[in-house]
Amino acid sequence: MSLHKLARELDETARQTAGMVEGISEALDILADTNLNREQAVRDAISIIVTALQGQDRIEQRCHNMALAVRQFALLPPTSPDSVYDEIWSSLTLDELRVPALSGIAAHSSHGEAELF
Repeated sequence: MSLHKLARELDETARQTAGMVEGISEALDILADTNLNREQAVRDAISIIVTALQGQDRIEQRCHNMALAVRQFALLPPTSPDSVYDEIWSSLTLDELRVPALSGIAAHSSHGEAELF
């Protein structure tokens, strides 16, 4: 079960990384569009890039949390019950990893804002 959760979280991290790169690509497209008002295009691109950079911080935090969990899993004897793995997940600092109801669901949330974090 815990390895399935880890795989789900890695998939979500990959999705968030792709979203960050899409944001940067969108900003570059805006900057390259000669039909747009230059000042507004720069403001829009800066806003998108700042959001993407904030996403990078979130991705880094996710990766550190997952690495910590895996290191703790590696120390467990093979006969450890699922509850021990659940306790490790629940000790993480990032809610979307710590709280089972939020695990791996960011891709399914609709909040009307940019798809970045």
